[in-house]
Amino acid sequence: MQFPDNFLWGVALSSYQTEGDNKNSDWWLWEEENQKQPSGAACRHYELFEEDFSLAQSLGFSTLRLSFEWSRIEPEEGKFDFSEIKHYHNVIQALRNRKLKPVVTLHHFTNPIWFSRRGGWLDKKAPFYFSRYVKIIVSEFARDVHLWVTFNEPYVYLYNSYISGVWPPQEKSLFLAKKIDNNIVRAHLSAYRIIKEIYREKKLVGPQVSIAKNIRGFIATDRNPYYRIKAKTKDYLFNFMLLERLIRLKALDFIGLNYYTCEFLPKPSLALPKSSLGWFIYPKGLLDLLCRFSQYNLPIFILENGIATNNDTQREEFVVSHIEAVAQAIKAGTNIIGYLYWSLIDNFEWDKGFRPRFGLIEVDYKTYERKIRPSARTYSKICQSNQI
Repeated sequence: MQFPDNFLWGVALSSYQTEGDNKNSDWWLWEEENQKQPSGAACRHYELFEEDFSLAQSLGFSTLRLSFEWSRIEPEEGKFDFSEIKHYHNVIQALRNRKLKPVVTLHHFTNPIWFSRRGGWLDKKAPFYFSRYVKIIVSEFARDVHLWVTFNEPYVYLYNSYISGVWPPQEKSLFLAKKIDNNIVRAHLSAYRIIKEIYREKKLVGPQVSIAKNIRGFIATDRNPYYRIKAKTKDYLFNFMLLERLIRLKALDFIGLNYYTCEFLPKPSLALPKSSLGWFIYPKGLLDLLCRFSQYNLPIFILENGIATNNDTQREEFVVSHIEAVAQAIKAGTNIIGYLYWSLIDNFEWDKGFRPRFGLIEVDYKTYERKIRPSARTYSKICQSNQI
């Protein structure tokens, strides 16, 4: 199938997971006491971004999603480091020089230490602090960036940090999670308005703004009403509730989605393929969800889709099967504007350290040498031909 003209093909990465030495971040502080395999120098992307972007260019991608590290830019409350802002100007210019369209994420799980010590997203002033940072960044980058993601996977952040308690600050409280949910929504609404206003003031073509919402399939494998009701409830709460809230508030220009896996209720008796993280591989779940999201009449942008595996043949099969699912959704009438694979390079995978390998490009963590995997070549051919 031929994909639409101007379809955005590319890859994604995040600053904390690749740059290294983000010492002003709450994650860095937490790792010192809790992480057996800390991020350290990560992939040294902070120094090697030009090399990484040249590899992305050589593979024929048109788009690259990345994040700016808030803790670098505002290492102390109210004090912005313009040398770091200059660094990110160099990063964006490096993308543009290679004809790679930037998609910039403003918050990808990590917070400045000073912000966390004030209560983080529990603080009633959290939306104010975030909005101040957004205003500085967007004012600086408006001429070069037109696709913005305010928050990456806010419900993953909520769950891991405030319900399961495996991420900093390791709380377990539904009450606190709900409070943070409300503050993040307030912060997004404020950021959305600020971004739009900056572009109007500068008389620039309007930007496109969204969040990156992690979604997963919830499949009832038993006719027992208990499992059917549980799957339906989880599906609404996890996949649709937040997006519907933001759509009602007219605060999304497109629907940004991250899809990796699905959950079966109960667990299937048959053996199904899994990633090295134990996540089920189920491209039909992506197809079904994409078709359901078409009801909102907003463009859909797949901002992350990928697999952790040491078997590159499995990665190749994952990429092809999920892009086929995207093609089927488009054929069914769903307006999908782009697909980004996670990740361009292997990276630090939060509490799981460096063991999971998501990259189209392998990173040797001793020498920091990059090596393009065969699966990247397969994906590259799809991107350059614009068909599958």
